[in-house]
Amino acid sequence: MKQEKPGWKSLPQGDVLGAGTAAQFKTGDWRSEKPIFYEDKCIQCLICWIVCPDSSVNIKDGKVTGFDYDHCKGCGICDHECPTKPGKRAITMEKERK
Repeated sequence: MKQEKPGWKSLPQGDVLGAGTAAQFKTGDWRSEKPIFYEDKCIQCLICWIVCPDSSVNIKDGKVTGFDYDHCKGCGICDHECPTKPGKRAITMEKERK
C-alpha cells in the first residue's frame, strides 16, 4: 500500500528540507503548469529524463511512461528540450487546474 506523503504546506514555518528528504514531501503542489505526455508521439530519446531537475520523469523498462506530479514543479525544461516537432509534440505544458 502506498503511503500518502505530506504536502509542502504541512512543513512548519522556517523548516528546512534536509539532504535526501525531498522524496518525503509532495513538492509539486506549487506549480502553475504541468507537463502532459503523449506516448504515441514520444521518440524515447530520454532527453526529458536527463534534463529534469526534479527527477520527475517516470521511466519503466528504459522508456518514458509519464511524470511524477507529486514532485514535478512545472518548470517546463522537459517541454523546451524535447526534440519532437511542433504539431507532433511528445510533451506540452498545460495550466494546472486545482
